[in-house]
This record gives sequence, structure tokens and C-alpha cells, in this order.
Amino acid sequence: MNYLLIDTSNQPLSVAVMQDNQLLSELNSNLKKNHSAQLMPAIESVIKESGIGKKEINAIIVAQGPGSYTGLRIGVTVAKTLAYALDAKLYGVSSLAALAATVDEREDLIVPLFDARREAVYTGVYQNHSGQMKQIIEDQYLPITDLLTILHDQQQPYVFVGQDAKQLESLIDGEYISNLPRAKVMLNLIENEEDVHQFTPNYIKLSEAERNWINQQNKN
Repeated sequence: MNYLLIDTSNQPLSVAVMQDNQLLSELNSNLKKNHSAQLMPAIESVIKESGIGKKEINAIIVAQGPGSYTGLRIGVTVAKTLAYALDAKLYGVSSLAALAATVDEREDLIVPLFDARREAVYTGVYQNHSGQMKQIIEDQYLPITDLLTILHDQQQPYVFVGQDAKQLESLIDGEYISNLPRAKVMLNLIENEEDVHQFTPNYIKLSEAERNWINQQNKN
């Protein structure tokens, strides 16, 4: 089985080709460039380097969200287009789970962070169980103070992960690892095949309470 894996959920770009569990080629970039200009050349590059033909791709795996609206839209649109054109299977994976999966050999709670501005984040809580990444708390939008309260209630050691964790260092407590996304880790996270026509990014809709909180912050 040949897989093309795509993560454009935030500024970093990660694209890989895998054959079963073997990594054939990979491209990772943290350049501040628009994914609309980078993604297709990156895909063409990793497919060429992998040594397999484009028509030999059997499945597309893409980071579905949350994350940057623009990045998610570009990644999901390209993934859907290629899946349709190549008659390949399509799988969506949580962007937060994918970031959490870059941390291995730790039993701590793993807390991936995407900065949502105004001292809030997109986050979830994960834990590695015998090599499998398990979700402990669902992906959601949270003020950082609420996230810390939730983590303290777990009464377990935890580690934050992601570049945004470094930027938010003054607002969080405890250890952080500023890992970049690695598309290859998404292979172990796939579950149900998606309908290429119905598949959409998971932006994580804000609840009314969250919108009210943001509006209140805007007034301050």
C-alpha cells in the first residue's frame, strides 16, 4: 500500500510518501511561504524521490484540523483532488493528534498546542499506550487558564508540544517540546476512510460561550 501524507495545518509544511510502514521520502519545511505555492511542488518532489509513480498512490492522508484556516483549506482541497483523480482512498487525521504523535517513548500526558491568539489555544490531551496514541481529552478551543485547570485536575505529569508552546512559554507551566509536524506519523492515526465529496476541514467551531469570551477580550 502506497500512501501520500500531507500536513499543512499550520505554517510548517510536511509531506511524505510511505509504502506500508516504510518511509520512502519526506519533505519538511518551516519557511514563511504560502502553502498554495509550496504544496504541489513538495508533493511532486517526494513522489519523484520515492521512486513510485503518481498513479501508484493508493491512499491520501491529510491533517484535517484544527489549525490555520488557509493551511487547512489548501491541504484538504489538494488531498481531495488527488484522491479523486488517482481513485485513491482518503483519510483525515486530527492535526493535534499528529503533532502529539511526534513525541514518543514518554508516558506523560501529551498536550499539543496551536496558538489561537488572545491567550487561547486549540488543544487536546493524548497519551502513548504501548506505541498507540490515545486521546484522553477531545480536541477543542480553550483559554489557556482553563486548559491548565483541566491538566492540574488530571494529577499526572504532562508535557506541551509544538512550536507555539515555545511562543506561549510565559503563559503555560511545565515542560514543552517545540517539535515540528512530521507527516509520516499520521499513518498510525488513520481510522475510517472518508467520502471524498463530503470531506471538509475540522476548524473546530466556537461555542457561543467561546465567542462571547472572545468578544469580551476584544472590548478590553
